[in-house]
Amino acid sequence: MSQIGKQIIDFEVQAYANGEFFPISKKDIMGRWSVFFFYPADFTFVCPTELEDLADKYDEFKKLGCEIYAVSCDTHFTHKAWQDASETIKRVKYPMLGDPTHVLSRGFDVYIEKAGVSERGTFVVNPQGEIVAYEVVAGNIGRNADELLRRVEALQFVAAHGDEVCPARWTRGAATLKPGIDLVGKI
Repeated sequence: MSQIGKQIIDFEVQAYANGEFFPISKKDIMGRWSVFFFYPADFTFVCPTELEDLADKYDEFKKLGCEIYAVSCDTHFTHKAWQDASETIKRVKYPMLGDPTHVLSRGFDVYIEKAGVSERGTFVVNPQGEIVAYEVVAGNIGRNADELLRRVEALQFVAAHGDEVCPARWTRGAATLKPGIDLVGKI
């Protein structure tokens, strides 16, 4: 069943970022763009490469008014220990959300019951708290922060210009399309 347009669940979890623990709830994310980036577990193999890739692009997401939330079923304490132990994860400045009760991974429908971890799911949430894009990939495949950034830019453009759409490989500043009968069969 599609998650597009689904309102995210009410939640409150503990986060770790920049040497601090703090709560994050649904009310904290309302009114701005967010990316929920689920990954299976801390201290693993593919996960740190993805978190580093996002860390490299974090300032660009922030310029778009978009917050990144990395989520695993680990605790916020484990996130801190991972940052303390890993030079790669020390570069992460965005909040890392602990989900030991699986409220988020179940709420976004990425929890793997048998394994006790989440799938590699990426969800873009608009300022109204609705899922407007998502992708779930196999656990052994890393995701690409450049494509996620491009997708957020396109989603924001379409939200601001409802009568225009973004073609494949669209990037900010490139031509868009205005759907209408005059385009039918001409593309």
